[in-house]
Amino acid sequence: MRVRDGLFKLIGLCLVAGVLVAGLLFPAAGGAGILSNQMSNTVDDLSADLTSNQSPLVTRVLDKDGNQIASLYDQYRLPAAPDQISQNMKAAMVAVEDRRFFDHGGVDWKGTLRAAINDVGGGSTQGASSITQQYVKNFLVNVVHRNNKAEQLRDQEANIARKLREARISMQLEQRMSKDQILAGYLNVVTFATNVYGVGAAAKTFFDTTPDKLTIPQSALLAGMVNNPIVLDPWKNPDKALQRRNFVLDKMAESKAITKQQAADLKNEGLGIVPERKLPSPSCVGAPDYAGFFCDYVKEYLEENGFTKDQIETGGYTIKTSLDPKMSKAARDSVKKSVAPDSPNVTNSFAVVGSGPQAHQVQAMVSNRTYGIDADEGGRSYNVVSDPSVTFGGGSTFKIFTSAAALENGDAGLNTVLPNPKSVSVKRNGAPRFEQPQHTSNLNGTGPTISLRSALEKSPNTAFFLLENKVGLSKVLQMAQRLGLRHTMQSNTIGNPPITDPDDQRSKDDRLNQPQSKFYQTKLSFTLGVSAVSPLEMSNVMSTINSGGTWCPPNPVLSITDRDGKPVPVPSKPCEQVISPDVAKALAQGMSEDTIGGTSAAAARAANWNRPDFAKTGTTNSNESVAFAAGVDNYGVASMVYSDGSNPAPLCGGKPIVAGCSGGDKGGAFGGSAAGPPYFDAFNAILGDKKVKPVPPAPDSMLTSGDRAPVVPYVVNQDVDSAKEALSKAGYTNVVVKETTGKAKQGTVLAETPQGNVVKGQQITLYTSDGKQQ
Repeated sequence: MRVRDGLFKLIGLCLVAGVLVAGLLFPAAGGAGILSNQMSNTVDDLSADLTSNQSPLVTRVLDKDGNQIASLYDQYRLPAAPDQISQNMKAAMVAVEDRRFFDHGGVDWKGTLRAAINDVGGGSTQGASSITQQYVKNFLVNVVHRNNKAEQLRDQEANIARKLREARISMQLEQRMSKDQILAGYLNVVTFATNVYGVGAAAKTFFDTTPDKLTIPQSALLAGMVNNPIVLDPWKNPDKALQRRNFVLDKMAESKAITKQQAADLKNEGLGIVPERKLPSPSCVGAPDYAGFFCDYVKEYLEENGFTKDQIETGGYTIKTSLDPKMSKAARDSVKKSVAPDSPNVTNSFAVVGSGPQAHQVQAMVSNRTYGIDADEGGRSYNVVSDPSVTFGGGSTFKIFTSAAALENGDAGLNTVLPNPKSVSVKRNGAPRFEQPQHTSNLNGTGPTISLRSALEKSPNTAFFLLENKVGLSKVLQMAQRLGLRHTMQSNTIGNPPITDPDDQRSKDDRLNQPQSKFYQTKLSFTLGVSAVSPLEMSNVMSTINSGGTWCPPNPVLSITDRDGKPVPVPSKPCEQVISPDVAKALAQGMSEDTIGGTSAAAARAANWNRPDFAKTGTTNSNESVAFAAGVDNYGVASMVYSDGSNPAPLCGGKPIVAGCSGGDKGGAFGGSAAGPPYFDAFNAILGDKKVKPVPPAPDSMLTSGDRAPVVPYVVNQDVDSAKEALSKAGYTNVVVKETTGKAKQGTVLAETPQGNVVKGQQITLYTSDGKQQ
């Protein structure tokens, strides 16, 4: 029997050796050669990937001062160069995984043939893979196919085809990389525990140290764990982990990396791991409470501008943002004074955007809520600051858009007297005969007439209802889009994407199946701010006015560098002059009295506020949401307080603000009294003794109604040929077209500047999509 067994082993050995040699050296020979030939097209690519080692890394998000606010990752991996890994770690891994690593050329033939004889003879299966081959396998599993379970299983199949591929790539690697580079590559890609990849992350997780400082017993523990990270978890199975570590110490002694006496002495030491496993949060949930929503917006902004989620979470980028920690903390403290963080039904969202003609950098995005999944603790997993999350609306802050359209078209100036009855029933201009009149009334009587300047201060409904009808709804809606409500106007009335699936019953509801830009074409209630709005976009509206009428995207990113420290360009939408500087000055001047004698004056006095600014308050009819939008110094600001629970209720006045008044004993909340105080409190702290910036005076031409410079056609979202034709017909023939990165079909106009009152003959620049992000 022994002779026969030996013969079978010899035959098996010959077969395995023949297949390996044929497959590796003569790719066209036999079945194994055919398999090898089929794989040859990918081998060079894989070898190149392994050489560059583009493994998933942690992306760091920093504030403007360079302080880290979040880690974003799919795999927790902290890369280490060969000279940043201790010799102890290298010796331990070689001793236990591949004693002949420094002698073979990528494949340990002796070990491979020994394992083959053992496997053919019916013994326990032996892998016999070299460290180079293990590097290949782990790279395929953890990097190339990390999102493909089926391919990961194939990467680990016990068959000759896989072994051939690994062997061929390993032999190529040995020609391209030094042994030290291969060993470091393996140590950077291998799994040490669930979501702990590479020796850098392992050193940090288990010992709170860096890989260059790993001791002999620490190195032995880590080297032993890669054999079975789950079973050898030192927190869950300390005895098994200790047994494995001591085994590695013996192997280190056998390989002469340490002496037998050292191994014996070190076996008496405990595991020495940190008390509990603590990985940094892989998402914005781990950011400080003043930075969570901002961090989430950074991701949203980058994805909108061409980055993929996977790129962000694996690219190893360093993203320096515009988040101002001092401002953010002051704003966070202020909103928490206004509304308790664990309030069951009330959110106070607060956003600050910098002003300027070249960029609008987002400075702060905070809430009494935190960015997280624990709703009982006040966590919100959606972005309550950037999303159109204020579902009940911004109230009278939307009167800004009616005022801007009226000023631009000459339908009113700041001193124009407007009719202001106690209540009105209005037939919409251009409405078909069967359409019923629309109604509104004022909360308090303010007289039969009122100037536009005073109307912005006192905020009567009927005056703006009638003015909106005079200007035309389409112009007012377009103005909201132009000034900054870009995502808001594309959402439906409750702040979600329009529902167009015919199988969804909600798609039959016009409030839900259309964007606001379409739904409100026939509804004068738009000027009363009755539908969903984004606090961030509302703050950018004020920044646009504060920038002399220049809109820029609310940008949270200052710079990005890649894993090698090289700058990464960030595509961004171009800035646009969306209203003339004269209209912007008139709007600012018209709103400059609100904190002095208007709807927020009492709250301003209570806060000892004496800084020049311009502001507009808003309160919905049901008091379920209130708003305060302002421009001060070089910032646009929005504070919005709204009912957000599953059973929304009117907001009550008082501190802290709660939802659901008991018999009205506390009175309803209003924009000035509820949303205004966080603004005054925060900016008293933020601006301190800084020199004041006055609100510019309104040009004389904007004081009265009458002729204005013509309004250039708004051609955004049209194809470039149609846009140029429309401009030409209106007398604007000096048109420059510039292509920019975009998701829309190639040639679609993404931006237009200048807009509004533009003298004929002036150059109009159109930015068109290159279609590359489709």
